[in-house]
Amino acid sequence: MLIITIKQGKEKSLLAGDPWIYPTAVERVEGRPQEKGKAGATATVQSSSRQFLARAAYNAHAVQIRARVWTFREDEPVDHAMMKRRVKAAIAKRAAAVAKLGPEDLMQLINAEQDGLPGLVVDYYGGPAGFLLCSFQSGAVDAWKVPIVQALLAETGCPNVFQRADEELRKGEGLQVFTRELAGIPPPVKSVVNKGGVKVYMDLKTGFEFPKRPV
Repeated sequence: MLIITIKQGKEKSLLAGDPWIYPTAVERVEGRPQEKGKAGATATVQSSSRQFLARAAYNAHAVQIRARVWTFREDEPVDHAMMKRRVKAAIAKRAAAVAKLGPEDLMQLINAEQDGLPGLVVDYYGGPAGFLLCSFQSGAVDAWKVPIVQALLAETGCPNVFQRADEELRKGEGLQVFTRELAGIPPPVKSVVNKGGVKVYMDLKTGFEFPKRPV
């Protein structure tokens, strides 16, 4: 595991609960070169006096955010179980909305740092027979894609998971830009989406809304 040492005085934001570590706050990073070069590698974050601050995902390739905090608890490991636990908790928070999801409805199921999954945004379309649309916008969650997808499938019963790609955000994290199905089948080119009582045509792969509305 990597060790990130924070510059003296820069630990205040972490102690206040800020989950982002910027390049200007990092004094040094210790660990094996192959780990340092891996986007999303798990790191222990410490102060200049070697006080434990957090466990975070380190990304040397990220332009703006050098590390994203997973936990401020020293006794909480970063592993497959954490990812599955957090996906489950995020879905449980929105269980009432999920239960009401109609075949043309679209809702946000997971919202990144708000759900303890930094950089992960998941939209849910159409209920159990529909599609889970995932944006892995950071090296942190991209490194844990497999257990995250496994948990999404298990907790929703939806068989279709598709990866979206925000080009600017993924390039800013040093990640490859591509879209593909991660489970099941890809969504169709055009889908009818109910947006607040108004039906629109949408490309679920990108979120693009076509100008012509269905009759």
